[in-house]
Amino acid sequence: MASSHGDVHTISDSFVDDMAALDPVFATFDGIIGHDDRMTDLSPDGVAARAEVARRALAAVAAADPADKSQADAKAVFLERVGTEVALHDAGELTAPLNVIASAPQDVRQVFDLMPTETAEDWAVVAKRLAAIPDALAGYRVALLAAADAGTTPALRQVAKTAEQCRTAADGHFSALVKDAEVGAALRADLDAGATAAASAYAELADFLTGELAPRAPADDAVGPQRYRLWSKYFLGAEIDLHEAYEWGWAEFSRVETEMKRLAERIAPGAGISGAAAALDADPRYRVVGKDAFEAWMQRLSDQAMADLRGVHFDIPDRVMALECLIAPPGGVVGAYYNGPTEDFSRPGRMWWSVPEGKTDYSTWREVTTVYHEGAPGHHLQIATAVDQAASLNRFQRTKVFVSGHGEGWALYAERLMREFGYLDDDGDLFGMLDAHMFRAARVVIDLGVHLGLEIPKGTGFHEGEKWNADLALEFLRTRTITDPDCIADEVDRYLGWPGQAPSYKLGERLWLAARDEVKARKGADFDLKAFHKYALEMGAMGLDTLRERLASF
Repeated sequence: MASSHGDVHTISDSFVDDMAALDPVFATFDGIIGHDDRMTDLSPDGVAARAEVARRALAAVAAADPADKSQADAKAVFLERVGTEVALHDAGELTAPLNVIASAPQDVRQVFDLMPTETAEDWAVVAKRLAAIPDALAGYRVALLAAADAGTTPALRQVAKTAEQCRTAADGHFSALVKDAEVGAALRADLDAGATAAASAYAELADFLTGELAPRAPADDAVGPQRYRLWSKYFLGAEIDLHEAYEWGWAEFSRVETEMKRLAERIAPGAGISGAAAALDADPRYRVVGKDAFEAWMQRLSDQAMADLRGVHFDIPDRVMALECLIAPPGGVVGAYYNGPTEDFSRPGRMWWSVPEGKTDYSTWREVTTVYHEGAPGHHLQIATAVDQAASLNRFQRTKVFVSGHGEGWALYAERLMREFGYLDDDGDLFGMLDAHMFRAARVVIDLGVHLGLEIPKGTGFHEGEKWNADLALEFLRTRTITDPDCIADEVDRYLGWPGQAPSYKLGERLWLAARDEVKARKGADFDLKAFHKYALEMGAMGLDTLRERLASF
């Protein structure tokens, strides 16, 4: 019987409602309907209100007695996730986060990509949210100054690059958003006024960042071990030995690099890894020309993967089968990303590709594995499956929980699965998958190396004995990987502003593989891979330490 303090699921559901009301932008991202007409209060008062709701809910769940296994699982997930977020609040890390990929300037702009615009009523909601942007960003400026006063000013690199993004948003992004709306004169006036106000607010934020915050921003990109441990715990949901992880990252990089060299010899004898990549880039079998054609290509590949996997390797419900593949609006960091469906699946899962301005030629050998990573059996299958578990998971588990090590680790694991299933037997597509994994291993050593000021070990053939910095990170990606040159600078900027997130892919995959091996060793001949995946996915997202604990009952 649940205690008088309340039922775990009920407390969790109430927490979702409370946080959606206080953070309507992330309610939209999380697929929670009914909050699209408002902006989040980004001021210190707004941040404090959300922290207080989290603390109260954390205490209530801690005091609750789980009535069954479902509630016991939910309690473990809630305590780990919300407890980690409260620790970040207490450390001042959430007062006003600012980086080039996942902070308020990006979230406020990108949330409009997810809002419906089919009807005049939809556009009226868009107009209300646009009109709220100036106050939201004004509050964010106050929070940035408060964070600076407390000694948590973001690094100069993040301030300068985010200011550039804000100027791009101010330069026509919002007018382009509303220009094709077919609405009446009054609503048209509201939309135009909202777009103008939003653009002005972004221009004002850009001026603030360069004029007021940049002079207070440290030049050093590294956050140091104390802050790094907090963020690593947040992104992994596991406590790890950071120095061991750094050593493992080098070993994993070397392992994948060696396999790529062997495959490169088969693709372009004597040309090496970069020569093989050039040969594949020149091969018309792997080329798509034009954004529309590329969007259509990834949609076809995604649809085929979903159809092939269904009923064979995974049980996929009808409404999870819907996945839209889209080119993202300009102005963000280059790369692919995924947004989950709404709770009722009225908005399906969406895979987005943010591509460089002016790019018209696309090499598909690099991107086949990305479709599997972002779509199925990667993020979409994982996240949409959890959203579909209303009978067993509470709303917090279905809509609010995303742990990077669990999610990104699964997505890399999913790429491996597609290789196991025979979908990457083509030399070019396999080379692309190995490229992605070598790149993610490089992230482990760069991210840990720069933020912790680690030394590059002997035997690596790269600036041995020197300590990592941003310039060495750029050089390493340029000379030791075949990462698209258009993406390298954005990648390094991302690592430096989002400590602990980039390693979560490979470290998460490592922990997923270890968890599978543990279950396989325990079950022996009774181990069933499809059943294992079904059990793991239907539990929803959670920290990786929690995952291994909960898999003990499988």
